[in-house]
Amino acid sequence: MVSGDSVTPEKEEYTPTEGSAVSLRCTYETSSEYIYLYWYRHNSNQAPQFLLYKGARSWSSEEHIPDKRYKSTTSSTSTELVITSLTLADTALYYCALRDYTHVFLLCSSRLHLTIVPSSRVNMHPFYCVKRRSLVLYITCNERN
Repeated sequence: MVSGDSVTPEKEEYTPTEGSAVSLRCTYETSSEYIYLYWYRHNSNQAPQFLLYKGARSWSSEEHIPDKRYKSTTSSTSTELVITSLTLADTALYYCALRDYTHVFLLCSSRLHLTIVPSSRVNMHPFYCVKRRSLVLYITCNERN
């Protein structure tokens, strides 16, 4: 990633119900043509969990989506995560992240809070950037009140 790249949740509130589906969407800005868009889930007191990645622009045919409940689409300016058959266990913080493959880069992401109850919200939280230095990405998160 280069200076000026960004990832931003498109909406601040969602109201999914248990058993339904939800679509989380982020827009992004970058000048690179070689990018991957990632989604992570973070539960309290646990390490963030990788959900999927999907290529965009010049790498739009690339993807890795291990869990079939998750689907993702990308465009030249956005990424979408669809989670089907929601359960209470899907309540977590969700991160959408942009990886620029052409640089030693920053992995920038936005954090979305998803709570699955009869009526719930996804709240946008501050923007985060994590430096990535190897092929395996390790993220440690510390919450402060």
